Amino acid sequence: MNWRGRYLNYNAGKFRKDLISGCIVGIIAIPLGMAFSIASGVKPEYGLYTTIIAGILISLLGGSKFQIGGPTGAFIPILLAVVLQYGYENLLIAGFLAGIILVLMGVFRLGALIRYIPRPVTIGFTAGIAVTIFSGQIGNFLGLRGLERHEYFYYNMAEIVKHISSINIYSIITAGICLTALLITPKYLPKVPASLVGILLSTAASIWLFPGKVTTIGSSYGAIPGGLPQLHSLDLSLSNISSMLQPALIIAMLGGIESLLSAVVADGMTNSRHNSNRELIGQGVANIVAPLFGGIPATGAIARTATNIKNGAVSPISGIIHGVVVLLIVVLFAPYASNIPLASMAPILMMVAWNMSERKSFAAMYKTRSGDTIILLVTFLLTVFTTLTTAVEVGLILAVILFVKRMSEALKINQVLPDHSRLHDKVEAHVVTEDHNCPQIGIFNVEGPLFFGASGPFEDSHLHSAGHKIIIIRMGKVPFMDTTGEANFASLVKKLQASGIKLAVTDIQPQPLALLQRTGCYKLIGEEQFYKHTSDALAYALSQIKRKTCLGCEHFAFRECKALSSTQEADHKVAVRGAEVVTPS
Repeated sequence: MNWRGRYLNYNAGKFRKDLISGCIVGIIAIPLGMAFSIASGVKPEYGLYTTIIAGILISLLGGSKFQIGGPTGAFIPILLAVVLQYGYENLLIAGFLAGIILVLMGVFRLGALIRYIPRPVTIGFTAGIAVTIFSGQIGNFLGLRGLERHEYFYYNMAEIVKHISSINIYSIITAGICLTALLITPKYLPKVPASLVGILLSTAASIWLFPGKVTTIGSSYGAIPGGLPQLHSLDLSLSNISSMLQPALIIAMLGGIESLLSAVVADGMTNSRHNSNRELIGQGVANIVAPLFGGIPATGAIARTATNIKNGAVSPISGIIHGVVVLLIVVLFAPYASNIPLASMAPILMMVAWNMSERKSFAAMYKTRSGDTIILLVTFLLTVFTTLTTAVEVGLILAVILFVKRMSEALKINQVLPDHSRLHDKVEAHVVTEDHNCPQIGIFNVEGPLFFGASGPFEDSHLHSAGHKIIIIRMGKVPFMDTTGEANFASLVKKLQASGIKLAVTDIQPQPLALLQRTGCYKLIGEEQFYKHTSDALAYALSQIKRKTCLGCEHFAFRECKALSSTQEADHKVAVRGAEVVTPS
């Protein structure tokens, strides 16, 4: 998608649509930006600065026409862990480095690789993040005092139990009012931002009914400063960079996944197509610039992007307007936000967690009772009880192990013979029985990829000790072979040759053939022993058998067997009439 194409035939009517959608999404983004920032352990204004700067840059430079960028709920556990372990200043460095990583991923066209992360892993850590966000807001919902924030779920739950006696009934009422507004507003006022209604109503109630009885943003974090974001210096020393590289990698990975997922959702809603590598570059630039103004990491926000589209957005201008709207409101009204109770923020984040939990997909995958279920549960539990980094690493390792196991099971080696009741004498495995099997010629189907995880079937096949004089290996269903698979295949070839067994290979695919040619196995077998069709290989095999062994044989594996079994003159007939050999397929 080029710049000119984005704004082709753009006019005043389209600008009005972008203006309306941008204003609506900007209003929605304000409470979310503050809530995500507070939940991440930093001041609320930093979430607003992220919404402004990253929101504008992602729309301006990204690869989706409709993407809305900013802080998101998925980042909360990661950012909170970084803040608790390293501090806010190092969080900015991690976000800056993550931006560089995202840009490099886009430049080197790695956008497609993110799509290959297994679904059980993404659902598992998304559900785990949702649990972490939801549980992290219980204290604010109940108005508990003296809570210490910890990196791990268990210790945070222990803090809640420890301070449960400090429940504040006024906080519960405030949170209840906000939660009620969040549930009712979409039903009766679907075009009005429910989170904004909830905050305004619950804040007004707390100020009017019980002033000073609940903890507010101002009493916890100080007044939110108005005006433009100020430049923030970063200490990019070698020691800081090395210590923050691992958090930066996980931020970049999660940011890339969520932004591309959001872009895919936008494509589905608008019948458009995003540029994944350009999207990563836009996300990267946004995350490089945002920390320079105190902003936290940002990515594509699925819910806000969907809202942007539903309200009529037609171009990235709506995303730029959304950032400008937030900037204007921060400049004009930021100090008033200090009166918002933390209890008002809690239901908003709980609803975010509920909506992002992937509960239906989680339940459906759990019911499969397969290897994917194990990956799902392990990733989910590790996300909740350890860290997202550990969860993703273990989840991916399990997914690789499961994949290798499945692919190894997919490799099958079966002896086959022509089924004379089928058209063209199609070869089938079920035809081979104790009373119907050629003692001299063995035809074997190899099905599945020959790679490092699938050596077992070859080792267990015992083709070299089956008693046949000639073996035909049909490889039409071997789509791929790696060097380990080639080594196992070459070992089989050498065993067959050592046992005096002649070999023919048919219908080999281009990739395995090219590999055999590069490694020398092709010459080992002999160029003349590779056949395009099984019928040609069978004609060769029939010309190599011992005719005396065929006399009196009643297996009749091939149509030629009756003639070969009844008279020695069949030697001459088969040699002369080789072209008449019935073609098995």
